[in-house]
Amino acid sequence: MSGEDKHSPTLRRAFGAQVRHFRKSRGLSQAALAMACKLDPNYLGGIERGERNPTLENIARIAKSLDVPVSLLVAGVDTRTLE
Repeated sequence: MSGEDKHSPTLRRAFGAQVRHFRKSRGLSQAALAMACKLDPNYLGGIERGERNPTLENIARIAKSLDVPVSLLVAGVDTRTLE
């Protein structure tokens, strides 16, 4: 297993937790956020659970729909887990 494969689940879970945090702080359901992002609700749920690895384009869609900069959305993702 490569280093990237070993750490990706941790990074995905951290990113998903950030998405969930901002979604809930704005009082949005997963379905409402998914609709705003033009993403499937099941896909968004998978992102929040750390099961999906979203593209940069989808990260930008989510950030825009949450009205936060991409940098803030990924701020909680600790890259030290890649070392």
